[in-house]
Amino acid sequence: MNRFSARRQNWRKVINIVMLSFTGLATLLVVTPLIWIIGYVIREGLPAINLQFFTELPTPVGVSGGGIANALVGSLMTVSLGLIIAVPVGTLAGVYAATHPDQPLGTLLRFGTDVISGVPSIVMGIFAYTLIVLPQRHFSAFSGGIVLAFIMVPTIVRSTEEMIRLVPNSLREGSLALGAAEWKTSLSVILPAALNGVITGVMLAIARAAGEAAPMLFTAFGNPFMNTDFNQPVSTLPHMIFVYAIAPYDDWRAKAWATALVLITLVLLLNVAARLLVWWRGRLFKSLK
Repeated sequence: MNRFSARRQNWRKVINIVMLSFTGLATLLVVTPLIWIIGYVIREGLPAINLQFFTELPTPVGVSGGGIANALVGSLMTVSLGLIIAVPVGTLAGVYAATHPDQPLGTLLRFGTDVISGVPSIVMGIFAYTLIVLPQRHFSAFSGGIVLAFIMVPTIVRSTEEMIRLVPNSLREGSLALGAAEWKTSLSVILPAALNGVITGVMLAIARAAGEAAPMLFTAFGNPFMNTDFNQPVSTLPHMIFVYAIAPYDDWRAKAWATALVLITLVLLLNVAARLLVWWRGRLFKSLK
């Protein structure tokens, strides 16, 4: 019996090693293309990056130098506007979908979120063009922010819903037993408990929206000059990458790679900031306990 148990234990160890090897190989296969892409972008874009690249405006064809200062400001404007609209709407909708999963509105909300998340971004851009640009009769940063909000909302809703479901139901029952209203329980007890995951979902939504070029063609449109007016067209990083990449000029293609490197770095910094914030909140709660 002891010999049989030892043989069975050894067999389990072998199976464990084999499965861990398969999972490690699968992880390597997933990570390798990412490392390859990032390395290639760094190799092509790093030589064109300098201080002037971040502080100067684009130069005309045939003139060396220039930068992407206008695109940095335009991306900040559109993403910030989209974030201001998407975060409260997506978070509240996610809380409702998690706390009322069997209600007709909750079911419709999840279905609508899944459908919207699968809509191509260029279709979102055409929708914003029809809804906002045509009535205004001009392109604007405002329309760009609206279409980015449409893109952000599904990610925020689904991530918030999943994080709310991970919160122990005893917290909700305890708050309701103490006499708190259901809306106050959701906002004061359940949502703070799931805030780490919600913040991560918001960062993922920003990362996705910040790299969308197709909607910007129909909304923000692009602007070679510096502009801080939400009612006027602005240049954004994805739009500038698109314009430079299809140009037949070597200097512009080099700037396209450099702009892509800047965009990837900003997205990476957002994700790192989200992780650090989650880590800091976890340390803070442990110290309070």
